[in-house]
Amino acid sequence: MRLSASALRHNLAALRTLVPSGAKVAAVVKGNAYGHGMREVVQILDGLVDYFQVDDLDELRLLRTVTQLPVLLLGYVPRDSVQEAVDLGAELAVYDTERLGEMRGARVHLKIDALLGRQGTLPSQVSEIVERIRTSGAELVGVYGHYANIEDTTDLGHAYAQRSVFDEAHALVEMAGYPGIARHLSATSGLMTMETPSTRPIDVVRLGVGLYGLYPSEALARTHASLDLKPAMQWVSHLAQVKTLPAGHPIGYGLTFVTDREMRIGIVPQGYSDGFARSLSNCGEVLAGGSHCRVLGRVAMNMFAIDLSSVPTAKSEDEVVLLGEQGPERITAEQVASQSDTINYEVTTRVSPLLPRIVKP
Repeated sequence: MRLSASALRHNLAALRTLVPSGAKVAAVVKGNAYGHGMREVVQILDGLVDYFQVDDLDELRLLRTVTQLPVLLLGYVPRDSVQEAVDLGAELAVYDTERLGEMRGARVHLKIDALLGRQGTLPSQVSEIVERIRTSGAELVGVYGHYANIEDTTDLGHAYAQRSVFDEAHALVEMAGYPGIARHLSATSGLMTMETPSTRPIDVVRLGVGLYGLYPSEALARTHASLDLKPAMQWVSHLAQVKTLPAGHPIGYGLTFVTDREMRIGIVPQGYSDGFARSLSNCGEVLAGGSHCRVLGRVAMNMFAIDLSSVPTAKSEDEVVLLGEQGPERITAEQVASQSDTINYEVTTRVSPLLPRIVKP
């Protein structure tokens, strides 16, 4: 996999044009930096952002081998591992009282469940948990939430309701003795839709999918096309074999494809263990020789076949692009997501961390 450093830096600069004045930027590098390679992404962005955000302790450990910048760890940490996370300098999420006893001395951010129904404290419990944080010895430094329904709709009614609930919860925290406490609610989609000069300013923006050159939805890609976000990933492989099959020959498990004529095919040494989804069987495409070549038969764990009829000069070891550009042609994460009934986030995130990441300028 090739990672474009220039695309990452371009996307960060473009998104900064939307960030409210004075707000800090957290680069979200959980999920192996959305599949792009945490170590490589952090090395590129180190010093260009204010925070990195991870989900768990394993990610934090890896991050600390690369950078000493402040880290937001906003996922679950087992009770017996809290102290290690604190020692590694992470600012932790608090959403209940169960781990507060281990958080003495930690900088913590209170997660508000503002109509999301996931991790977080209900607004009715805010006053109680803030008092418990105060007596625990932890230092409350932030209050945050997360939007639930921006990518999937152009109706922002629920998002505005969430913001209202969050604002009320934030006000309760301030009244409990934390005036001016930092607040953060927006990821890339929230930044594009909810952060306007008329809204109450936020203090941190969490940049995830947009940082990697992916738009959170088709609607936001249209309304924010001027940002010109550039995909940072090019997933490449090489033809392991090229051969000609006779008519009536099956290809792959389950005999789901049988040639109706003599066909020239190529074998690509990637599969669902590498993140190339089995759902792309008989419908996905890759680029070979500058042409779109259809997947034939079922995608296996470590390989799949493609139709090379349109590439008569293809030979073993030729480059194949599973995601990204080859000459003037392109396969986007959005196209792959549509073919495999998922979202662009998942397409990149599921690329195996075992595949090498090669940084390009």
